[in-house]
Amino acid sequence: MKLHIVPAKQGLNWVKQGIRTFWRQPLALTGLFFLFMAWVSLLSMVPVVGSALALLILPAATLGLMVATEQASIGKFPMPTVLMVAFRAGQQRLKAMLVLGGLYAVCFLAVMGISVLIDGGGFAKVYLANSPITPEVVNDSGFQAAMWVSTILYVPLSMLFWHAPALVHWHGVPPLKSMFFSAVACWRNLGAFALYLLAWAGVFVVGATVILVISSALGDNDLSGAVLLPGALLMAAMFFTSVYFSVKDCFELPEPGSEHQA
Repeated sequence: MKLHIVPAKQGLNWVKQGIRTFWRQPLALTGLFFLFMAWVSLLSMVPVVGSALALLILPAATLGLMVATEQASIGKFPMPTVLMVAFRAGQQRLKAMLVLGGLYAVCFLAVMGISVLIDGGGFAKVYLANSPITPEVVNDSGFQAAMWVSTILYVPLSMLFWHAPALVHWHGVPPLKSMFFSAVACWRNLGAFALYLLAWAGVFVVGATVILVISSALGDNDLSGAVLLPGALLMAAMFFTSVYFSVKDCFELPEPGSEHQA
């Protein structure tokens, strides 16, 4: 396993590769992303422990989307079972992935716990318990402060776990070491990741603007609302497709279609 340092412009290439690969298998990758979302949502509905369970399986589910992208990049049609790849990788790898998921759950819930200290739990209820979002809630200064603090804290959390599922699965790196190497990779390639995230923010803004302009020209506000959410989910699916390329360029991964492919 070797860490690669890439130029900042590579961040744009990750976006392009993600979009290009997505459109090679749009039906499969869209379906897998919706299945991924449904899986997480259903687990979160389990009483008492639902949110923790959903967080626990998130690294494994994210790995499934990476493997799906790997398959799509060589023209294969990824099947729904690809989301379960972490659960078929052997007892040792599965245990490591679940430990990684447990660490992610603890870290994420800690961030939510800090937000509770700021606004009394309003933001955490919206994020974890699907509490209704009303104008009064959004305009509350405490809610806004909790949201921004949580967003800022989530940045280092994302750095810790960005590459970790791939390192656990493909390289057998222990969970804590995979988190350390992931953070180092993000920091050493900070320019590329900054440009990558800025580019995706631009894609989302442009996409939303196009939808709003078209619906406005047609004079149908209901159409705007009906199209905006599916459009956002479609762009989110493309974003998750691009994650594989950001990981692949930072660390050596098995070549798609090789005997080491999951």
